[in-house]
Amino acid sequence: MRTVYLGTSAFAAGVLERLAQTPHRPVLVVTRPDRPAGRGRALTSPPVADTARALGIDLDQPETVNGEAALARIAAARPDVVVVCAFGALLREPLLSEFRLLNVHPSLLPRWRGAAPVERAMMAGDEQTGVSIMEVTAGLDSGPVCAMEAEPIHPDDTYGTLAPRLVELGARVLVGVLDEDPPCREQPEEGVTYAEKVTAADRTLDPQASAEERERVVRALHPHIGARLQLPDGSYLGIREARVGDDGELELLEVQPAGGRAMSYADYRRGHP
Repeated sequence: MRTVYLGTSAFAAGVLERLAQTPHRPVLVVTRPDRPAGRGRALTSPPVADTARALGIDLDQPETVNGEAALARIAAARPDVVVVCAFGALLREPLLSEFRLLNVHPSLLPRWRGAAPVERAMMAGDEQTGVSIMEVTAGLDSGPVCAMEAEPIHPDDTYGTLAPRLVELGARVLVGVLDEDPPCREQPEEGVTYAEKVTAADRTLDPQASAEERERVVRALHPHIGARLQLPDGSYLGIREARVGDDGELELLEVQPAGGRAMSYADYRRGHP
């Protein structure tokens, strides 16, 4: 099929790279504009923009994908399907009606609709997640599902180990849908949960939570966001790795002081008795 690809994040960039190796290679990639990022606030391209340039695919970075100019650019590409993956902005009419849109969503819908499905599944202690390919509608990840496949969440998984498996799975299931065009079925009303965007409060380990809950937060946010522990002086210590000890308490293994380098917790303690 002739495709246009809408995506922004590193996860979406991984799926794009694999899709480009198939007969469904996108003829146009649409992503978000470059934005200031990092401590120096340097203008930075989204991961999908970098990947599109590396692949030599035409790239558009409109201020809004729902604007007339963006719609005209997509229409000029004459897509059979517009593939959407972690785009990060709402898609509205007339975009929704003018094209067939298929979304690559890393969860077993209707569980974990929304912005952070991988992180929320891990934080909740789910034993599995997966990828759903669905038609995009006006609702939040509520469109008919065309294909779905599960992926186990291992006890030692971090986001950094699980996400690449979901990228591979998502690309494979997507290509299967583009190849075979299976029927899409409405999602059930039961079992709906929402994966809210990860906030600063979510990053901060709750001392009242169990060691198991806090350990899951550390794994779910490593390495892309990072969990943290609030210290008595109000500052924060980044927590990169932790485990539940034999005594049932959370044992810190690797930490990162604000503005400093990552180090073992034992080394940190020697400098901060």
